[in-house]
Amino acid sequence: MKKPICHAVAALALVISSVAAAPSARAQGVPTLRGHDHTGVTVPTMKEGLDFFVGIMGCKEAMSFGPFSDPHGTFMQDTLNVNPRAEIKQITMVRCGTGSNIELFEYASPDQKTVLPKNSDVGGYHIAFYVDDIKKAAAYLQAHGVKTLAGPLPVKEGPAAGQTILYFLTPWGMQCELITYPHGMAYEKTAKVKLWSPKTGK
Repeated sequence: MKKPICHAVAALALVISSVAAAPSARAQGVPTLRGHDHTGVTVPTMKEGLDFFVGIMGCKEAMSFGPFSDPHGTFMQDTLNVNPRAEIKQITMVRCGTGSNIELFEYASPDQKTVLPKNSDVGGYHIAFYVDDIKKAAAYLQAHGVKTLAGPLPVKEGPAAGQTILYFLTPWGMQCELITYPHGMAYEKTAKVKLWSPKTGK
């Protein structure tokens, strides 16, 4: 087995399985939960991932490690729910401003799919980046050849009023979003629980 993934990952899998098996823990929330640490995404190659997230978005590369595989056993399947012959070629963690971290994976796997889910698909996802000036940010992305969708679109009604959003795509088609709410959102006036914001860091 090449460098086995750190014991912390295996321990985390055990914690997750024990929480899932305990209805009372699910109802009360995960003990000692602090917050969202990172979002993991698989990129076509690490170079493509870093060219975009570091070279275009301006995130900062923090650390890299790997590769990891288990040529004969089921470690990868048991720990990460992937094909037992899957290999993680490299993992790189990047930090994007004052938001949580992004973990980039480069995988090789016999059953790897390259079709990305849409937002409407179960399992669909996107990463949103807070900006102070969304028009300036949109112009920057467009000048660097990034495909942007309709917008920026201001939200004028409902609890999210005050937002302006713009969806865009990475070069390999992953969905991302620019968002700004310089004066807050309507829901905040009466909310007992407010969303964490990278604008304020709380």
